[in-house]
Parts: sequence; structure tokens; C-alpha cells
Amino acid sequence: MRAARLLSLVLLLQNRGRLTAGELAGELGVSVRTVYRDIDALNGAGVPVYGDAGHHGGYELLGGYRTRLTGLHADEAESLFLAGLPGAAEDLGLGEVLAAAQLKLTAALPAALRDRAGRVRERFHLDALGWYREQDAPPFPVALAGAVWDQRRITVRYRRWAEPREVERDLDPYGLVLKAGVWYLVAAAGDGAVRTYRVSSILRLDVGEDGFERPGGFDLAAHWREYLARYDARRLRLQVSVRISPALRSALPDRLDAAAVRAVEASAGPPEADGWVTATVPLESVERAAETLLALGPEIEVLAPEEVRDALVRRAAAVLDRYSSSPAARVADSVTAARRPKP
Repeated sequence: MRAARLLSLVLLLQNRGRLTAGELAGELGVSVRTVYRDIDALNGAGVPVYGDAGHHGGYELLGGYRTRLTGLHADEAESLFLAGLPGAAEDLGLGEVLAAAQLKLTAALPAALRDRAGRVRERFHLDALGWYREQDAPPFPVALAGAVWDQRRITVRYRRWAEPREVERDLDPYGLVLKAGVWYLVAAAGDGAVRTYRVSSILRLDVGEDGFERPGGFDLAAHWREYLARYDARRLRLQVSVRISPALRSALPDRLDAAAVRAVEASAGPPEADGWVTATVPLESVERAAETLLALGPEIEVLAPEEVRDALVRRAAAVLDRYSSSPAARVADSVTAARRPKP
């Protein structure tokens, strides 16, 4: 562990030039005192690290010294596919090895390419999480990732929507998928069916000693795309005919999910004289449709089915009833009455 940290320290100085003890401690996740000890150890091993005291001081390598110990070990190589998602790497216990791998790759690049890589890191950042969402905090992330990697059968206690709410399952974990900040496990159950489980709903995880064989040709990315298509088809079973204003149509990607927006664009008829269009919105249920469409305000009109129109009327009436009895509403009614012309 210390040898890896010493190498990381040298690579930091090699890639970035002069750094203070505090900056090195922050990068390496250790105390400043540990950095001092590591510097002494490097000097004792013949690595020319020079330190300057004072406000503008710090440590740097002398005489253009460069280490060639930049070979990646297995964990670092495996972590590289997460290089754009540091949060995901942390969840899976690969945060430190990812940082070490990036340092080694940077050190191995020619000077001109190192500068370009640094500029990319300074100018571009990938944040795959949707707005108004926080990163999921999955339980057992490292143990679960290990079971997926080592092809170890697992037993989980899982909380689901249907009754009974808590069930126990023996699973062959095929892969992990990060979708909008939420981790999902793709695994085969005892009946051989491949299902998807939300990792944060796993209440207990036991990793067994027995291994399993992944099906030949199983493609996790392709399976996930097919799963999403089946999920949308199963979820969006109610077809609602609507009229949509031009302003709302342009804002739909921010107001509805992607599957509903695609359906609207595919079904939209030619614009009417006022720019409104008739289209079909697929939604889960009558109540869910009323909740979703009422939030879109007067820029949308439901044409059918009648059950959705009735549900919208009930919800709108309940909102009016809730606020009509408030003091502000009574004051507004009094002002309105006072402004009416007297007979």
C-alpha cells in the first residue's frame, strides 16, 4: 500500500510540478505528517525531491527526473472504463485505483499530450445524474461488484412493491447498470429468467462460494436496451388523446419523460390555425395521467378518454375547494365584489 502511495506521490510531482505538502495530502488522502515521512523515504531511495519553505514553497522533482514505473496493474486497468464517472468508481470501491491509473496514464504521455489531457480535464466534466436528483447510495456496492466480477452466486433479501414485500432470492449476478444515478443489478433467478433489481432495495446480501457460468453471448448493454423498451411498453399502457399548444410542445422534453415525448412527436398531426396540434400521450393509468397532465396547466387539453377528463375535473375541483376557503381567497372575493358595478 505504501509503495503504491509513494509512486503516486512521484507521479503527482512529475505531472503537475511543484505542490505543497497540503496539496499532496489532499490528493493522496493522507495527513501532512504522512507526506513528510513519504518525502523522506523517497529521498532515502534516491528520488530527488526538493522542498522549499515559505508561503510560495512546496515540493518538486529536480533535474527533470521522470519515473518509468507507470505500468498499470489489473485493478487500475479495470477501473479505466469508469474514468468519466468518479462517483460510480467510488461506489464500486475503485476510486483510489482509478486515480492511480489516471496518474500513470498521464505520466506515460509525451509532454504535449499531457498538456492536452490536462486541458480536457479542466474544461469538460461529465455529470450523468438528472436534475433534482441525488446520487443513489446503494448498500453492499463493493461486495456486489466483486460477486459480479468473480461470477459468484448470491443470496439476497429484497424489498419489492408487490406482496409479500420482502422476499429472498438466489441469483446469478450478470452485471450492474448505473441509470440516472441509480444502480441496478441484472441477474438470473432460479428459474433462469433474467430480471432487474434496484440495488438500494437489497436489504441483505450473502456472497456464496459457488460460481456460475454466464450465458454465451450475453450482452449487458443490449439486454438493458431491450429491458427499457419492454418496461416502457408495459408501463405506458393508457393512450391519452390531447391538444398541445406550441409553447408547451417546445417545452415537453423538460416536462414529460423521454418515452412520452417520443410518442407525442410520432403521433402529432398537422398544426391547427392557432399552432396547436393533436397527439397521443402514453401514460401509466387514469390517476397518473390526471396528475401529470394537470401539472401542464392550460397549455394542454385532454380529448379522450373520458375517464381522464373526469379525473382532471375532480382534481381541479379539489384544488379550488382547498383554496377557496383560505383567508386570501375570501379577501380576493371581497375585492371582486366591491369592484362590481352597483345596480
